[in-house]
Amino acid sequence: MSRLYKKFREEIAVQQRARYADRSPMEFAVLKKIVISMGLGDALKDKNAVAEHSEELALLSGQLPVVTRSKKAISNFKLREDQPVGLMVTLRGKRMYDFLDRFCNIVAPRIRDFRGFTKKCDGRGNFSFGIQDQQIFPEINLDKVKRTQGMNVTVVTTAENDEDCIELLSLLGFPFK
Repeated sequence: MSRLYKKFREEIAVQQRARYADRSPMEFAVLKKIVISMGLGDALKDKNAVAEHSEELALLSGQLPVVTRSKKAISNFKLREDQPVGLMVTLRGKRMYDFLDRFCNIVAPRIRDFRGFTKKCDGRGNFSFGIQDQQIFPEINLDKVKRTQGMNVTVVTTAENDEDCIELLSLLGFPFK
């Protein structure tokens, strides 16, 4: 069992039950999934970029990413139909809790000039943020990195509003300002 999941079951769920005694346990916010995505603009010029970044994303997430492809051809962007444009990983269960634990305790302190994320969600209980450099993850070998690549991370919860989402993520140890 993941360390963060154990903390959630033994401490956070108990705190939520005590704080919201009038609510049903099915109404409490829980983590649903974490989606990590990379947009690869370099993939149009360099054919090896997809394979290199796919390997890096697999290392930091623990599972093989899916290659996202373009749906339409857009001549202004020199983009053809069904051309690879990004990578995406959806984490659930144990891998999701392991990734969030590693991110909060190991990776976030390694971000340069990091003072915490702003407490702003999307209005539906989901939190998204961007990472500008994949080299902050300790799993990635810095000697093999040829180009820096950013990524978007979305934490999807069952919370119906932003306050419940921020409260859940704060209890899980997410670094907010």
